[in-house]
Amino acid sequence: MKLSPRDAPAYFARPDPEKTGLLIYGNDSMRVALRRQEVIAALIGPDGEEEMRLTRISASDLRKDPALLNDAIKAQGFFPGPRVAFVEEANDTVAQIVVDVLDDWQAGDAQVVVTAGSLKATSKLRKLFEGHKSAYAAAIYDDPPSRAEIEATLSNAGLRDVMPEAMRDLTTLANELDPGDFRQTVEKLALYKLSDETPVSPEDIVACAPASTEADLDDVLHIVAEARLGEIAPIMKRLRAQGVQPVGLCMAAMRHFRTLYSAASDPGGPSQGIAKVRPPVFGPRRDRMQRQAASWGAAKLEEALGLLTDTDLRLRSAGQTAPDMALVERALIRLATLGRR
Repeated sequence: MKLSPRDAPAYFARPDPEKTGLLIYGNDSMRVALRRQEVIAALIGPDGEEEMRLTRISASDLRKDPALLNDAIKAQGFFPGPRVAFVEEANDTVAQIVVDVLDDWQAGDAQVVVTAGSLKATSKLRKLFEGHKSAYAAAIYDDPPSRAEIEATLSNAGLRDVMPEAMRDLTTLANELDPGDFRQTVEKLALYKLSDETPVSPEDIVACAPASTEADLDDVLHIVAEARLGEIAPIMKRLRAQGVQPVGLCMAAMRHFRTLYSAASDPGGPSQGIAKVRPPVFGPRRDRMQRQAASWGAAKLEEALGLLTDTDLRLRSAGQTAPDMALVERALIRLATLGRR
């Protein structure tokens, strides 16, 4: 039987222990692996693997010894409870072996869980599970997780009180990160909020989200974008001492001002524009950059990007003789002056 994308998440959370088996396949191995972990945990419980009620079989080993899978579903362990025989990285080369095992499956045998990569509609393995009266086939697509899936991930981590603004940031994160990275971020957030009864806030998301490549340069970029001329020289001195490269600083400034330009030029205004930028901007930093975009306006930001582009070209020019960091500092001062107009 075929599980639709709409029904699959509910089945993964509460699989039928009386069924013969389940095939999970898709392009993204991480997404497939996460779903497989969820299903197996739901079938055998958190202690199932420790109690040896899970048998792992690779497709390559199964090809060498076709009896492995049948032995696994029939074997009775020392610990009582449901059992799972898991075949990973399967393809059509093991389809006939799986066919024979499913035909021989009886009540009380271990449930068969099979994972595979992308399978065509003509795949023997896929046809086997889709046409079986007591087994399921579920395709895992690379679509962003739904709101219900995000809420389920938060609930599993013990996070049930989330501010609407924080949920918005989490949704953006879920759409940008790989599923495994998003789950790790949620787990980190759960540890961060341990013994903290207050709702999850945007500030909590910022504290736990993966650091962006611009994080170390944010201070100087905000100073420039907010036209705080007197603070540029001291922070530039600190950046030089830290070994920040002029080209890297110029590129970070271009990214920052390109983000502001995208927000300021959006037809729906800076608030809608800042929500659409990629990579996403979170929490207080998003509010701060939204104010900067509104203050500058699209016309001045276009001028700023032109100034930064010229600076970048000069830094890369073979005939350039002026100190590189001095060039960048001068460009940042000109930007801050432009922002004051």
